[in-house]
Amino acid sequence: MGPVGVLALQGAFREHRAALERLGVPVREVRLPADLNGLSGLILPGGESTAMGRLLREFGLREPLCRLGKEGLPMWGTCAGMILLAERIVGEDTVHLGLMDIAVRRNAYGGQLDSFRTELTIPAVSPAPFPLVFIRAPYVEEAGPQACVLAMLNGKIVAVQQRNLLATAFHPELTDDLRFHRYFLHAIERYHH
Repeated sequence: MGPVGVLALQGAFREHRAALERLGVPVREVRLPADLNGLSGLILPGGESTAMGRLLREFGLREPLCRLGKEGLPMWGTCAGMILLAERIVGEDTVHLGLMDIAVRRNAYGGQLDSFRTELTIPAVSPAPFPLVFIRAPYVEEAGPQACVLAMLNGKIVAVQQRNLLATAFHPELTDDLRFHRYFLHAIERYHH
């Protein structure tokens, strides 16, 4: 497996990098289009989606990311990364990468003080409950027919998959639990075989 990229323009990319390194995976931080060459997959971390979207354009990453996503490169967006992948953002005209057939609501659970932890079983990934961390999190308000819902919390969609694309409203990288990162690595292995 070639290196797995972590978009490193802004936000919680170091935590994803550390999780991948714990699993023995080569990691490359992505800041410029040349950093995308030869990647096996890419993680879009949490952070500030508006700032990240602006930086994607300024650094010339938006078009190559859209192309790679459509060509089948495995990508996983967490929190703000989910917003970057969405085709629609509720109440806004903005679209960043627009790769997933989902409509997301930004800051859907409130502000920083409304951040919370909980547990949830996500059968597609593991039979045992996951510790979930939500920080100014979005949720998916609407998932189109292209998107498969992996998890719901209190009636809200918090994890979806669409072919090579995975999106979670929560932050597995902020826990010691590596099962979601392993799940993404399995998706990468399937893509490359």
